[in-house]
Amino acid sequence: MAGLAAAFGSGAMTNSINEFDDADLFFIIGSNTTAQHPLIGSRIINAVERGSKLILFDPREIPLAQFATLHLRQNFGTDVALLNGIMNIIIQEDLHDRLYVEGRTEGFEELKKLVGRYTPKVVEQITGIRSSELYRAAVMYAQADKAMIIYAMGITQHVTGTDNVKTLANLAMLTGHVGRPSTGVNPLRGQNNVQGACDMGGLPGVFTGYQRVGDPAAVKKFEDAWSVSGLNTKGGLTITGMMEAAHKGTLKAMYIMGENPLVSDPDITHVEQALSNLDFLVVQDIFLSDTAALADVVLPAASFAEKEGTYSNTERRVQLARAAVPPPGQARSDWEIIAGLCSRLGLAADYRGPADIMKEINALTPSYGGITYSRLSAGHGLQWPCPNVDHPGTVFLHREQFTKGKGSFLPCEFKPAAETPDDEYDFTLTTGRIYFQYHTGTMTRRIDLLEREAPEPLVEINPEDAKKLGIRSNDLVELESRRGSIQLKAEVTPRVPKRVLFTTFHFREAPVNRLTNSAFDPVAEIPELKGCSVKIRRCS
Repeated sequence: MAGLAAAFGSGAMTNSINEFDDADLFFIIGSNTTAQHPLIGSRIINAVERGSKLILFDPREIPLAQFATLHLRQNFGTDVALLNGIMNIIIQEDLHDRLYVEGRTEGFEELKKLVGRYTPKVVEQITGIRSSELYRAAVMYAQADKAMIIYAMGITQHVTGTDNVKTLANLAMLTGHVGRPSTGVNPLRGQNNVQGACDMGGLPGVFTGYQRVGDPAAVKKFEDAWSVSGLNTKGGLTITGMMEAAHKGTLKAMYIMGENPLVSDPDITHVEQALSNLDFLVVQDIFLSDTAALADVVLPAASFAEKEGTYSNTERRVQLARAAVPPPGQARSDWEIIAGLCSRLGLAADYRGPADIMKEINALTPSYGGITYSRLSAGHGLQWPCPNVDHPGTVFLHREQFTKGKGSFLPCEFKPAAETPDDEYDFTLTTGRIYFQYHTGTMTRRIDLLEREAPEPLVEINPEDAKKLGIRSNDLVELESRRGSIQLKAEVTPRVPKRVLFTTFHFREAPVNRLTNSAFDPVAEIPELKGCSVKIRRCS
């Protein structure tokens, strides 16, 4: 969000899922789409089978590789150099959209100067991608009429995550591939309502609709609506910042909703110490997760099938969901729990239901102004921005101009990962998801069918590395980083390149985030979950 907002003025997916059907080319980087977003992945496969081209950048041979027109396996953490090299070729070959650049953007000369240093030979040394392959990718993307950039957490979960996103935005603007159907820069969000949570102010420095807490006009509007005064204008802490403050003892209490940081956060040992250091911990969830087991108070929440409300998905589409069954026992909808707590703390929260809350959202959030309950009840959802009830919603962003006016080229230099292999920790470990499990497994690991398909974690290791270390498939191995160690079974496979290991974070029996690095991006404070240095040995 930080990278796209800086470049375009809006930090959301620029285009829509239906537009995948008409794209001429997909430029996918940092996304194992069929595992993370399988329905979108199937759309991409169907489009490729109808004739669309696919450029895939991924060090692993993921399932999409078999459908790729071009699969390039860059070295871990070298995406900025890779993308700068592509832009170098596009400019040198005069393939950039001059009219678009001159009319709709600013900062081109600074970009041209910086990427001029990223010649194909220089980029080959950094990324491991041959100059000829880089050239082919650059020409294919630049010459496509409708090209869609697609990325996910493989781009963002790095210490250079914001730079990675800015550089993708640079590439799209350079070629005029934004502001038209079946183009754009399209992040695929990691959870089913992450977009909605952010839209509703689930970030430390904004009210709903990304209205800054430091904006006096926004502060007054919300103070008047809520009949309060003295709202905080400085913003708060990110998750990374909260854990550090708890560890230091400056944060005394924490309220965690629907999150299981004892499995999903980096450097779990540090997280355990931070949560144990709190004076008071509240966890609101549908099951007793690892984190909830530590809580002083657990508030039982209703699941998605047991409550009414809206979801804002990855394409900015707000959709209405109805309860299929009543919640069990004392479980309540999240809004009921929060409203009850507000009332006990002296803040009036006399909502009669989600429809009342949506009316407040309509009144206070310009991009949601026309997304009313009655309109959502009648159709298939609306995409923001939708400023009034006569507006049809916005299928793609930045049609005639960017949200901020002119788009900004934001040149970024390549910086290496926070942790790189050395003589002792001589492998790079990267993590991700698999098709059959989801996030920390709180729900999916309770389903017998999914457990049958993927019952335990495996670490992928290249055959050449495995042979040198005497490791065979299904051998028990130990992975160790500077922060801890875990044991799990090996899978010997050429899917991963030499000196790279891959595993998932779904399994509490071998919590890989006991190993991962808590170093974070300085802008968005996203931790570098996608890579750390480890050593591996076969357990005797």
